[in-house]
Amino acid sequence: MATIFDQESRTFSEYLLIPNLTTKICTPDRVDLSTGIVKFKKGVEECPVKINLPVTSAVMQAVSDDGLGIALARSGGLSFIYGSQSINSQSEMVRRVKKYKAGLVQSDSNLKPDATLADVLAIKDKTGHSTIAVTEDGTANGRLVGIVTSRDYRLTRTPTDSKVSDFMTSLDHLVTGQEGISLSEANDIIWDHKINQLPIVNDEGQMVGMVFRKDYDDHKENPDELLDAQKRLMVGAGINTRDYMERVPALVNAGADVFVIDSSDGFSEYQAQTLQWVKQYNPNIKIGAGNVVDEEGFRYLVDAGADFVKVGIGGGSICITREQKGIGRGQASAVLEVAKARDKYYTETGFYVPICSDGGIVYDYHMTLAMAMGADFIMLGRYFARFDESPTRKMLVNGNFVKEYWGEGSNRARNWQRYDDGGEAGKMAFEEGVDSYVPYAGKLKDNLDVSMAKVRATMCACGSISIVELQQKARLVVVSATSIVEGGAHDVIQKESERHG
Repeated sequence: MATIFDQESRTFSEYLLIPNLTTKICTPDRVDLSTGIVKFKKGVEECPVKINLPVTSAVMQAVSDDGLGIALARSGGLSFIYGSQSINSQSEMVRRVKKYKAGLVQSDSNLKPDATLADVLAIKDKTGHSTIAVTEDGTANGRLVGIVTSRDYRLTRTPTDSKVSDFMTSLDHLVTGQEGISLSEANDIIWDHKINQLPIVNDEGQMVGMVFRKDYDDHKENPDELLDAQKRLMVGAGINTRDYMERVPALVNAGADVFVIDSSDGFSEYQAQTLQWVKQYNPNIKIGAGNVVDEEGFRYLVDAGADFVKVGIGGGSICITREQKGIGRGQASAVLEVAKARDKYYTETGFYVPICSDGGIVYDYHMTLAMAMGADFIMLGRYFARFDESPTRKMLVNGNFVKEYWGEGSNRARNWQRYDDGGEAGKMAFEEGVDSYVPYAGKLKDNLDVSMAKVRATMCACGSISIVELQQKARLVVVSATSIVEGGAHDVIQKESERHG
């Protein structure tokens, strides 16, 4: 006979937090939202991979490319670049994130002195770069002879067939830094000489890289920026259980900081096999697995080597796994049980394995609820798909701006590596995701700042200034359908929002 669980399958919307005493130290500016995301020996060592905000972006074509990876890392979170693409394409996306902010950046736009203004404009159109290094051989590490910026030419007066050597700022008029200079020293030179970029060269005059004024300014505007030990943005990558032997080495070479196996149901021998291979290939690789919804699934993946476990089946806004397969669990119930299993595992072994709540976030307060229930961080798809930085098209539909959003289990994603039926490769027998639109919301940073402000305020109301403290102190109550209605505006005639030009 089948096992019947006594507990109902509940969602985040069925819970509220009961306030605790808000002490004088519980102010939003004191709330620390940083969190560890991989396994570590709690009380003995620091978690080796931390993020500054407890949010990650979903492993989806419609969400996590290099553009969103850059924007989210600059705000303090982490993106997992989607794996339903070629190995080379995914590796290039990872490289672009790692190169974006490095303090010392390798020059991606380079020309020979005999190139023309037309070549300069072509590079600018393709990459958006207005600063181009001119080296003897046109490579990033060639002997530096000059630099071209938009100040060096006027389109109305400089013929497009003009040689770069005729209008570039030549080496004898450039301020340069010597290889080995610190980032702080480089920034001092930039400020002292009122320049926008500082080429770094070695003793032979070869280009080593560039330091840009904008990187310094950007860092000041983004104090939560998520950086690795080399001051590069951090980024994750999604993998599957089929081509991991080729994909993982390529992504490691590209600079990926952490991996996750992407699957709607992670309680499988395929994931265990993948985890075991990765740990044998390189024990230092940090890799998460999932998704699961109970203790049994959690323990299976952790025993196989998972550094974190994703929780949630069928709770995503475009996921129809529950409709199609009849499997899953309400997200709140899943997080509560897996968090209990995580704590039990820590008591038994001394190792703390973070869990990620993936799916079921409808309102901003659900983020705080997920963490109060035990999640160390959350994964968001629809939330990030709405922003300028997501890879999908912005469209005008029925008078409203929207962005396209589709699931990895939809036919549009053609993600057969994750969803095929075990027969002919490239075939999906049915869909587990839909193709849809989400309301356009603007810039990532603007929206994320507001969401995190709400999280901080709620944590203060719960008497907590860290995620760990929230998990320890949180008090939850199940709400009735009527009290859910009571929680919103009711019994009033709401005014229409005034529009200001």
